[in-house]
Amino acid sequence: MGRKGGVGRRRGAQGRAAETRPLGTPASPSASAKAGRTDLALRALSLAGLLPTLYLAWTASGDGPAFCTEGSGCDLVQASAWSRFLGLPIAAWGALLYAAIAWVAWRPAPRLTRWRRLSRLSFLGMAISLYLTVAGLVAVQAVCAWCLLSLALMLAIFVLVHVSRPDSAPGMPWATWWLGSGLVALGLVAALQLSAMGLLERREDPRLRALAEHLSQADARFYGASWCPNCTEQKRLFGAAGKRLPYVECSPQGRTGGVAFECISARVSGYPTWIIDGEHHVEVLSPERLARLTGFDWDSAAPR
Repeated sequence: MGRKGGVGRRRGAQGRAAETRPLGTPASPSASAKAGRTDLALRALSLAGLLPTLYLAWTASGDGPAFCTEGSGCDLVQASAWSRFLGLPIAAWGALLYAAIAWVAWRPAPRLTRWRRLSRLSFLGMAISLYLTVAGLVAVQAVCAWCLLSLALMLAIFVLVHVSRPDSAPGMPWATWWLGSGLVALGLVAALQLSAMGLLERREDPRLRALAEHLSQADARFYGASWCPNCTEQKRLFGAAGKRLPYVECSPQGRTGGVAFECISARVSGYPTWIIDGEHHVEVLSPERLARLTGFDWDSAAPR
């Protein structure tokens, strides 16, 4: 009985040591070398994801990133409703996630603790990347090479993290673990979808709301397509009041579908097109210019 108790205590101490051992210092030299290579790979992948997302966030307010020519799939995705979240470029949020992964991968911590953090972060990143890719394919009918690169890197991080799972991890309550990670990922995806639908916008600007309602009463029409970057930009100029614009969707079946009859009969030749008093304006119009063209008193409508 005493010998069995001693063996049990030794095994318990070994298990606790494995759980608290830093990721880079396992018991055997071969395991140590393997863990060291895993650490280097995780750090390299996190940096490989951080650099392009920082670049995309930096170019989001300018002419766009390299290889995103006007009208390309990359251009359409970067200008879509899924390209921003809570006022920031989605790439900026991606950079924060890669930075968090890099920080965890570099920071010394107990082996199991660090693995748990990397597992959850990589799972969330992969779920969000998959959602954005599917959203681009379904809603915009386009893919972005930069986005596919980020998805590939996040998938590689996820696979590498789980291939290097510590021995103490199988004792974890996996159902609870995956349920918790899944619910967090589902909540983030739902927030992204609500943001793309404009439901997380700040309150309407009273002047922009009044202008949008005036445009409808003045029989002005805004013709566009869901996949058109400039149409998205036109709506963004009105913020939360953009849903009140007299908008006509000319491509209800997506980029490969036909043009709506109303747009054909109005002789719409490009997007966005404003028709005001019978005159076509094939460009993005500022709220101030729309006010002048339709006789709206922009100055007196300013909040006081």
